[in-house]
Amino acid sequence: MARRTQGTSAGLDRARIAAAAVALVDRDGLERFGVRRLAQELGVDPMSIYHHIKGKAALLDAVSEAALGEVAVGADEDAPRHWEDIARRTAHRYRDMAYRHPRVFPVLVTRAQTSPVAVAALEELVSAMRAAGVPDRVAADAPMVLFGFLNGHLLACTADEPGAVPAFDAAAHPGMAALAPLMEGFGSRAEFDRMLETVLAGIRLSSAS
Repeated sequence: MARRTQGTSAGLDRARIAAAAVALVDRDGLERFGVRRLAQELGVDPMSIYHHIKGKAALLDAVSEAALGEVAVGADEDAPRHWEDIARRTAHRYRDMAYRHPRVFPVLVTRAQTSPVAVAALEELVSAMRAAGVPDRVAADAPMVLFGFLNGHLLACTADEPGAVPAFDAAAHPGMAALAPLMEGFGSRAEFDRMLETVLAGIRLSSAS
């Protein structure tokens, strides 16, 4: 692709740059990602990107925002109203996004998510919790509890070489050996649903105490 000279518009905007960056990370991984390689993909001078996004850190934030945009959905009549249903819907869409973009997902886990799309998702959850009478202390903790689980679990499940349940020595670790058959299905939808319900039950219990 012929590169445009510095200062040429090239029809760039933040959304187009972010989408190209997500596609590049999906394909080549974070290790090879940079502004110059992205500029090559877009056929522009690197300074054309800097005109819209100021540096690699800001570019990674744009990548995060683009990925989270796949999780967010506009309000509609069928949208859930109860906080638990909102949490379930958000969690499943977040999981789907992580599996679509396993090489992008570590960016979301390791960088603070303060973009408007991220804050809007949290606002929807905590507003529903407060409307349901959940104590503010519990509502304030809930996003960290929920996304702590989601980020840790999904980071392990979407790794290049996801782990598996090891064969435990029954003599040395009888408890783990006995439970090992119940740990099969690592990364499955059933496992995810089961663990998510455990997290939600804990939040529910805290709100009642």
